Amino acid sequence: MPRSLLRRVLVPLAAALVLVIVAAFVLGVGLVRRSFPQSDGELTLAGLSSEVEVLRDDRGITHIYADTSEDLFMAQGFTAAQDRFFQMDLRRHVTAGRLAELVGEPGVETDQVIRTMGWRRVAEQELPKLDADTRRYLSAYTAGVNAYLSDKGSPSQVALEYVVLGQSVPDYRIRPWDDVDSLAWLKAMAWDLRGNYTDELARARLVGELSRGQLASLYPDYPYDTNAPILSEDEWEPEPEADTTADEGTRGDEPSTGRGAPAPERKSEQGTQGGGPDPVEVAAAYDSALSAMDAVPNLLGEGAGIGSNSWVVSGDHTESGMPLLANDPHLGITQPGIWMQAGLHCREVSAACPFDVTGFTFAGFPGVIIGHNSDIAWGLTNLDPDVTDFYLEEINEDGQVRRATAWEPLEERTEVIKVAGGDDIEITVRESRHGPILSDVIGSVRSAGQTAPINGVESLTSYDVSMAWTGLEVTRTADAVFMLNTATDWHSFREAARKFAVPSQNLVYADTQGNIGYQAPGLVPIRETSTNGAPPGFYPAQGWLPAYDWKGWVPFSQMPHALNPDDGVIVTANQAVTAGSRPFLTTESDKGYRSQRITDLIAEKTAEGPLTADDMREIQGDTRNAFADELVPALLEVDVPNSDFYREPQQMLADWDRTAPVEGEQSAAAMYYYAVWANILDLTFDDELPADLSADGNSRWMLVITNLLERPEDDWWDDQRTAGVVETRDEILRQAMINARLDLTKRSSKDPESWSWGELHNVPMRHEVLGGDDIPGIVRWAFNEGPFPTPGGSSLVNAFNWEAGSNSFRVTSGPSMRMVVDLGDLDASTWVNLGGNSGHPFHPNYNDQTSAWLANETFPWAHSRAAVEEEALHTLILNP
Repeated sequence: MPRSLLRRVLVPLAAALVLVIVAAFVLGVGLVRRSFPQSDGELTLAGLSSEVEVLRDDRGITHIYADTSEDLFMAQGFTAAQDRFFQMDLRRHVTAGRLAELVGEPGVETDQVIRTMGWRRVAEQELPKLDADTRRYLSAYTAGVNAYLSDKGSPSQVALEYVVLGQSVPDYRIRPWDDVDSLAWLKAMAWDLRGNYTDELARARLVGELSRGQLASLYPDYPYDTNAPILSEDEWEPEPEADTTADEGTRGDEPSTGRGAPAPERKSEQGTQGGGPDPVEVAAAYDSALSAMDAVPNLLGEGAGIGSNSWVVSGDHTESGMPLLANDPHLGITQPGIWMQAGLHCREVSAACPFDVTGFTFAGFPGVIIGHNSDIAWGLTNLDPDVTDFYLEEINEDGQVRRATAWEPLEERTEVIKVAGGDDIEITVRESRHGPILSDVIGSVRSAGQTAPINGVESLTSYDVSMAWTGLEVTRTADAVFMLNTATDWHSFREAARKFAVPSQNLVYADTQGNIGYQAPGLVPIRETSTNGAPPGFYPAQGWLPAYDWKGWVPFSQMPHALNPDDGVIVTANQAVTAGSRPFLTTESDKGYRSQRITDLIAEKTAEGPLTADDMREIQGDTRNAFADELVPALLEVDVPNSDFYREPQQMLADWDRTAPVEGEQSAAAMYYYAVWANILDLTFDDELPADLSADGNSRWMLVITNLLERPEDDWWDDQRTAGVVETRDEILRQAMINARLDLTKRSSKDPESWSWGELHNVPMRHEVLGGDDIPGIVRWAFNEGPFPTPGGSSLVNAFNWEAGSNSFRVTSGPSMRMVVDLGDLDASTWVNLGGNSGHPFHPNYNDQTSAWLANETFPWAHSRAAVEEEALHTLILNP
């Protein structure tokens, strides 16, 4: 499903909403306010065992106090539904493959793909395998959500969005929440953070279109000599190979797939294995798969900017003598945002009620995902291992799939998709041992599998395309959330990490005893390469050859980890984890510009004095572009046309400090630099790459250009759109500066001194459904904010990312929240959320954190009862 589908679906409903909003103002906004949560007084919740207190501060952040864990999570479900139920409902329709029930026929393709992958089906299989405590917490959360829904007479009392929906689907009824609705959300999280999916298909498409040398130069090795990995060789060394098979390896329990992922043993070093086809032989079978998979919505965001910053420093470097931990996940930007802030407190912490935790939660899932309790703090960044592989499958007329020289049956099941305003649609889902056959539900994938050449000869056989993905394993990631929430030390933290199967994340750790640490968790498949000279999973493979099947999982004991490194600093920003090749994780990690900048800033600040929480906040707002140190000198050496019109902006680069503020002299230089950067990428690559694979300007492209600057005669510099002319590096750099000058003159002003980066680089705060440009203005005004001028940029610490190949500088993803935890005084910690905690337009907490978030300002983060009470403005008592 294209990102804008929901917006397009609801365009016909917008006129009705205009009338609703106007009428609401005439009637004193009664209709708008009817869905606002009750935050004071008393309510009765059947199922509670005792009174629960819900304290809200002026930003609408809830702190819940209860005597039992079940009461605590029932109240969390109730309050989450009060603030964000429409967001929860939208998410569960998508993750269950039931979007067509909500929006009609335009949701059918999305439902077909997600039903084929079976997100909810896998979640249903996971539920009975979870710990008994986890199942109780999920059940309590569900009871709280349903208690809220049962108190509402109609959908319009739940959220204003249902007023719009009612114009098209007047009979729509909100069905009760269930435990699997919560679990299925973890599948969406795993999908959006899944690894090298796009690059694997992109390489398959480009083989044969580009020379081997050109293709190799687009995927350079990690620059270990300039950008350090997370752990050095001194900080972590894998155990001997022989010991891996003795480890439990599968995060405590064997994930079950029925697709032949046996015990986690290696047959050989994960390097290369002969016998596979040359990539050119299978490229045709994947030509359109990449664009076809846009049918799957990205609920956390998409693109190269999806990542995070997180780091921790020991008390040796801090003013308090205790650790500081910082985190800011870079995800998609929507209104409301991805996170909700909350505190979950047992009045008396005990084995029976072990929670005293605050942090960032997902609406629709109990517990805290990122935050701290009274003993430890943790942060997450995307480890981004390669956890998806594509396979060509040969299927005969009898519906059997080829396996070596034999044939075996496919698994089949029937799915019925209900369509609002239309007839039911029945589909047959087929799975090989590798995973679902995606070509059954996406026509372009099916077409791509026709007559794919094998061994250099065009075959008359039609091939289907299957996908293996760790998100379709039955795992216990939900257990990990509650184990993190209640962990008290490094050992219990690692036991929680052991269960954190999908998505694989970098986990940073700190505790009130002064320890800091790092753990890489998650299911990472062991497999052999299908192509000589390439890493495992680099190219799609032939499904009929058993040599290319997944052989199990990297054992947990082999996943990198460290406790109290000697330098007292751990930085994770999606860069390579280690410099070694064991275990094999991925070749697609971020190239380390952000992580190295953070490391350098920490060193600079510690040289000046002990670090504070405010120092951590300042680092989060850094906008210096380290890559510009490579590119700007080359730009200054090039002669531009001899006139002030072109020389004046070039001279601005000579005085530029490499930062990207919203306005001011340095902002004008940044605006010019990034316009030049976009033009360099277009002139160098877009003449030879497909439009949907254009260079987006992320860290990989920075490293590609760094390498090409040393090769001024490289074939990539030649712009094939200029017939009869062969360009070299300097011609391209010159033309890029000329084009940028002309472009900015048209977009902004002839006077470079009036330019500002924030004029072009801005962030729209768009509602997930009613945020499109094709929605009437008054509706967008009601639900959306911005666009706001924004500092930073792609692969900068303050990562307000944009896509250079899009002809737009608009922000596509950014810091979805920021937090700094002070382990010396938890109440001295700070946080800020994207937008606000409420999901109700016109509510004061819908957008009350936006300005602080944009300016890299934060708010006090209360944790202790005394601090929470001091901040509280509202108290709601929930009675049994």
